Amino acid sequence: MSKLRIDGGRVLLGQQFADVSVYVDGHHIAALDAATSATQQLDARGLLVLPGIVDIHGDAFERQMMPRPGVDFPIDVALAESDRQAITNGITTVFHATTWSWEPGLRSADNAERLLSAIETMRPQLLADTRFHLRHETFNLQAEFTIKQWLVAGRIDLLAFNDHTDSTVANLDHPQKRNRMVERAGVSEAEFDRLVAEVVARQHEVPDSILRIAETARAAGVTMLSHDDDTPELRQAFRAQGVSIAEFPINEPTARAAINGGDFTVFGAPNVLRGGSHTGWTKAADMVAKGLCSILASDYYYPAPLLAAFRLVHDDVLTLPEAWALVSANPAAAVGMKDRGAIAAGQRADLLLVDDQVPTRPRIVAVIAGGRLVHLVGAERLQQAAAPSRLSAA
Repeated sequence: MSKLRIDGGRVLLGQQFADVSVYVDGHHIAALDAATSATQQLDARGLLVLPGIVDIHGDAFERQMMPRPGVDFPIDVALAESDRQAITNGITTVFHATTWSWEPGLRSADNAERLLSAIETMRPQLLADTRFHLRHETFNLQAEFTIKQWLVAGRIDLLAFNDHTDSTVANLDHPQKRNRMVERAGVSEAEFDRLVAEVVARQHEVPDSILRIAETARAAGVTMLSHDDDTPELRQAFRAQGVSIAEFPINEPTARAAINGGDFTVFGAPNVLRGGSHTGWTKAADMVAKGLCSILASDYYYPAPLLAAFRLVHDDVLTLPEAWALVSANPAAAVGMKDRGAIAAGQRADLLLVDDQVPTRPRIVAVIAGGRLVHLVGAERLQQAAAPSRLSAA
């Protein structure tokens, strides 16, 4: 681990930018604007220096595992490629949102176990700080025992409660959606129908199962999220169980109830980037403008957080410090990661050098993750530095 100094950039410090040097020693930021020596120096002239993106909900890795229905690739290959994509898009902390459903195939128990084991094994060699976000389908009652074991063992970093049962049943009458579900599960249509019928028949057991799992998560100190809340009452019920994050609330009253109750809300960065939801639900930019969005997540597209933050600035919705908090400081705070999301002495050295000459198309020039320079475009910006240097603070 070398000592690195970043000179000449416009550094985001809280709610303003300053022309200061950033000194990295080991895994952490050692000092700002100090006359310190370093073994390497990064020339950040003309660039922004921003805290790394903290992405608490991303499932784009599924497309590396199964790029086409029924076409599988090894999990280690998929994770390595997903890691590369995350880093080059400025995501230095990534939570792989892994759905464990009652379905066979991509979202099965075996796949969840293999993915968790692969993350644990590969974590030391991955460039981004990689965590496991378990999306528990609440009708998957047989998973309860194992999930509680994983929680007690500290293997789960985030736990979300999902319920897609109603939409699954509704989609059975739409041939295209039905075929997609059946292909993903890798079973016959008749077998899929049988599975759905079995799951729906046990719905009376779901509320008590949620209570038991939430109790175990609270005892283990694991942050919990609820997914697709559709009423203020549902959000309140989850909050009462210690579920402090509302993921993708599907209407404004529910998002407002979450914010008013002190919860974090998560919306999709692709929603902001595209100008609306691909499902026809809440428009994320409107929620941001109304103060009802705390966090933007990559969801299904790793480039989205970076681009969405700058789009909000270009559209005069937020200032850049405000927009950047949605993808860095706020998600870090929501999951209790106090060591990242800001540029300050003692913080984990997760830093991005960004070229913002084209306002809606920011370009990542360099990424430092945990004190390591892991991505660089333009080798001429990196120099061996033997003598101390100092730039005046703005």
